[in-house]
Amino acid sequence: MTNPPTVTACVLIIGNEILSGRTQDTNLNHMATTLGGWGIQVREARVIPDIEAEIVASVNGMRRKYDYVFTTGGIGPTHDDITAASVAKAFGVPLVTNPVIEARIKSREAPPEVMASRLRMALIPEGAVLVDNITGGPQGFAIENVYVMAGIPAVMRAMLATLEGKLDAGLPVRSRTVTAYVGESTIAAALTRIQDEFPDVDLGSYPFFRADRYGTSLVMRGVDERHLDLALEAVKQAIVDAGETPQDVKYS
Repeated sequence: MTNPPTVTACVLIIGNEILSGRTQDTNLNHMATTLGGWGIQVREARVIPDIEAEIVASVNGMRRKYDYVFTTGGIGPTHDDITAASVAKAFGVPLVTNPVIEARIKSREAPPEVMASRLRMALIPEGAVLVDNITGGPQGFAIENVYVMAGIPAVMRAMLATLEGKLDAGLPVRSRTVTAYVGESTIAAALTRIQDEFPDVDLGSYPFFRADRYGTSLVMRGVDERHLDLALEAVKQAIVDAGETPQDVKYS
């Protein structure tokens, strides 16, 4: 029995406020963790400005390179929310008013000028399908393999949750973690050998300093749990060979 194919994704985080540092992005962490658990591996992430040409180029480049593209940000009611129009341009289709989103927006009363701004969120590329928003606000949308969602973390999470079980997926990404009070350089050669032995395992080392001591957390990620377990045992042995004790072993 063969394993299902690897399914890959790119995340495009759209917004000048992210690039300026005014807003701290938390969407990538949640999206990568969630998609990885579903068997979709995030292979690339980009933060791009609210500039049409940048969005169009990124969407077109990434949708041809990866199985899925997920965008966050730029689908609100203001002048700089240009994601929907930019995605439409990337696909060469017009923007159209979606009656389902329009009805949801109109269900909440507002002064005419406020309503006019809100209704900008009902404009989506022709041929797109909706991504539900269980918070009750306007929906996101998908066109081919591009999924366009809100930048507000709570809303993005609500939209993403509705896609569970609806996307093509491979094996879920699992991880093994072990920590030791040993410097990276002390076990660097051993880690290189382990990585060469298990090329399908992503082996990362992350140094820390606490309790006046230097240490390293070793994280192994992959879809083959047998290889993950073998790599973990090899890393633990490398720690022992360096004269230290493996600690805080975690499986996820």
